[in-house]
Amino acid sequence: MKNGLALFLGVFAALALSWAGLLLTAQRQFGSLGQFKDPADDMLYPQPMSGLANQGRLVYQDLGCVSCHTQQVRREGFGTDLARKWGARGGYARDYIRDQTVLIGASRLGPDLRNAGNTELHPYADADYFYSLLYAPASGAPGSMMPAHAFLFDIHPVAGRQPSEHALKLSSKFAPGPGLEVVPTARAQALVAYLMSLKDTYDYPIERTRNAAAAEEKHGEKPKEGGK
Repeated sequence: MKNGLALFLGVFAALALSWAGLLLTAQRQFGSLGQFKDPADDMLYPQPMSGLANQGRLVYQDLGCVSCHTQQVRREGFGTDLARKWGARGGYARDYIRDQTVLIGASRLGPDLRNAGNTELHPYADADYFYSLLYAPASGAPGSMMPAHAFLFDIHPVAGRQPSEHALKLSSKFAPGPGLEVVPTARAQALVAYLMSLKDTYDYPIERTRNAAAAEEKHGEKPKEGGK
């Protein structure tokens, strides 16, 4: 019995120390990361999320978007994410420091959304595009398996009232009918603000050199001095 207890305590201690070491190592590597100040323009990156976009993050979580979409762009040599234009570069740990909850995800039933609002990669991705995609996915992405989120919109009669400036521009195939307009609710506006805020366009000098060295090692090349 004494030997059994000692064995149990030994295994428990080994597992506890291993787990604590893992957490402490991660904290040492990433816990102290802060915004990077670019000496060229004195701007801090990543820039903070707007209040409306932060509300949209909560809507994104509430709707379970993370079940079908990831937010992690693999760098060259680790997949085809860059070829699919899911990002202009691979992701860095620093990209996520503004996120109160890191929504990396694990399933790609839909495309990665880490750069959904990057108009350099997706010139069409304006607010109207996202509204139409949410209301009737096939209107913006024919053949899409994404379920419609029509509950995020209100349908109003136009007669006798001022047309809404936010009314969706839908083709007759997806329009609700004559004399009616589709208007995004506050939740829809917040969600679209969040999607448009997703863009990792700044390339941090330190992370860029570190990842270049890692890529060279993966391909069997000796890292060049300074990571260049």
